[in-house]
Amino acid sequence: MAIKKKKQKILSYYAVFDPAREGGYNVSFPDVPGCVTFGYTFDEARDHAREVLELWFEELASHNQEVPHRTEQPIIAEVRITAPAQARRFVHA
Repeated sequence: MAIKKKKQKILSYYAVFDPAREGGYNVSFPDVPGCVTFGYTFDEARDHAREVLELWFEELASHNQEVPHRTEQPIIAEVRITAPAQARRFVHA
């Protein structure tokens, strides 16, 4: 008798890799608030991102909660402003 394998569904979510001041990358997911991680290199951060997202979704499933739906691709853009004079001493250029 043949054993039927369950089809695995591949999910895809956008991750934001933000360079950390101390080095490495902080990683967050716009569609999964609170799910964050860190890596000392980009490759390590990407691996940790995959791991933490899988663990996060396993935890949701264990509590019979739905996984979040992925939204549209986030747009990340630079926005420039003129810093107020009193704030300039705190701004690192």
